[in-house]
Amino acid sequence: MTDDRTRIVIYYSIWATICAAVAGLAVALIHTWFFSYNPGRSAVMETLFSGSVAAVGIAAAQGAVALLTGSVLAQMGRTLQYTLLLGLLIGVFDFVMYLLQMVVPATELGWVPDLVIIVVATAAITVAGARKAAGISMTGA
Repeated sequence: MTDDRTRIVIYYSIWATICAAVAGLAVALIHTWFFSYNPGRSAVMETLFSGSVAAVGIAAAQGAVALLTGSVLAQMGRTLQYTLLLGLLIGVFDFVMYLLQMVVPATELGWVPDLVIIVVATAAITVAGARKAAGISMTGA
């Protein structure tokens, strides 16, 4: 039974990473095309590349947070449910947060507070999807 919970956590963390990366890459594209001044093709590529690298790095960290949080929950006898939706929720949270910071620059708090918010949100979303594992009766009745 623990093996099943562990497998779910691993797949969930991979899915959460993918969802977070897609959200970050989408915002990097939007930022490059609509919100940044680009005097030439090389500047466009540099802006897009640097935004994409940051997005994938943050997504990898979110996947690690999801894996750690899910593993702790599994050791506590809890199992993750609705992992497809949880991963999508992480991606939607990231997209909205990044877009809000891009459109309203005053909401940009800096790297450290932003990363703390993202870590807390990822852990909270993961915990919200955890349920007590169904007990198996050994009485035979």
